[in-house]
This record gives sequence, structure tokens and C-alpha cells, in this order.
Amino acid sequence: MNLVDWVTDLMHALGAPGAALAIALENLFPPLPSEVFLPLAGFTAAQGKMSLFDAIAWTTLGSVAGALLLYWVGASLGRERVRRIAARMPLVRVSDVDRTEAWFLRNGYRAVFFGRMIPVFRSLVSIPAGVERMRLAPFLAYTAAGSLLWNTALILAGYLLGDNWHLVEQYVGLGSKVVLGLAAVAVVVFVVTRVSKRRADTNA
Repeated sequence: MNLVDWVTDLMHALGAPGAALAIALENLFPPLPSEVFLPLAGFTAAQGKMSLFDAIAWTTLGSVAGALLLYWVGASLGRERVRRIAARMPLVRVSDVDRTEAWFLRNGYRAVFFGRMIPVFRSLVSIPAGVERMRLAPFLAYTAAGSLLWNTALILAGYLLGDNWHLVEQYVGLGSKVVLGLAAVAVVVFVVTRVSKRRADTNA
């Protein structure tokens, strides 16, 4: 059974709570595509298998539940443990963690809100929020607000497109590929820069 069939059966069996479960799993495992799940939920609502309101409300609840679990993963790790892990990683310095922490402290709430609309990042942003022990109530509020916008847009698109709901995945999926491509380029640049500097320091 492919992914679409599995999610379709889940929604038919459980209704809107099935859509919430699919989105919660998407948050925990970023390779699972919300750009497929959400338009499919909209299409399912258009077929009368659930109401449009329920589709949006339940998927937003699923997004918040998944984000909350990742928040607690970050909180369990804690700042000092993350620093110790970074100190053991090749090419990574504790100062990198400090700079990331400083950036997150300045932009944390904006990062949580807008991050909910960026593929892959929408899952990962919950972990540093937990590491920094961001106040839980604002974290949940910004997560819910960002998720509500993202989920509503994709669910409405699937609802209005009907049998052509899969077109949403084609266009939004392209955006996901661009984000992943930029992330890959950033990693390569980081590694090359760090290796070059290490060699220069060794030869100095």
C-alpha cells in the first residue's frame, strides 16, 4: 500500500482524527509530506467524509501535538547536553551552538511562527525551542497560529481542486525541493569552509 492509499484509508476509517494523526506523524518524521496529506484532507472533506472545519481544526491539533513532542525532545536534551554533543562532532564547534542559541533567543517566536510554513524546518524548529525552554504557552500559540495558516491554505486548495488535489503537491513539493536544495548547499559551504580553515590553521 502506498502512502496516499494509507492516509486515505486512515481518513476514511477515523475521519478528521485520522487526518490529525497523519499530520502529527508528518511533524515527527519530516520526510512524510504535508503537501500530500493536507490537500488530500481537503479533497476528503469535499467528498463529504468530514467537514471542512473539522479537517482544518483536527490537522492543526495534530501539528501542535507533533510539535509539542519534539519540544519535549529538545527540553530533555537540554542546553549543556547539546553543547557536549557539539564538542564531540567533527567540524562543529561549541561556538556554533552559542551563535545559534543567540540567534534563536532573538528570533525564537518569529522562527516558530514562520517556521511552521517552511518544509522540514517546521519540524526541526520545535527542538531548539525545547532546548532553550521557550515558554510553553507562547510556543503553543505561535505553533498553532502558523500551523493554522499553512494547514488552511493547503486544505482549501485540495477542497477547491477536487479530483485535481494532487496538483497542490506538484507546486508546493517544488518549494520543498528548493528548501532542501538550499539547505544542502549551506551544509556543503559550511563543511568546505571549516575544512579549509582547519587546514590553514594546521599549515600556519
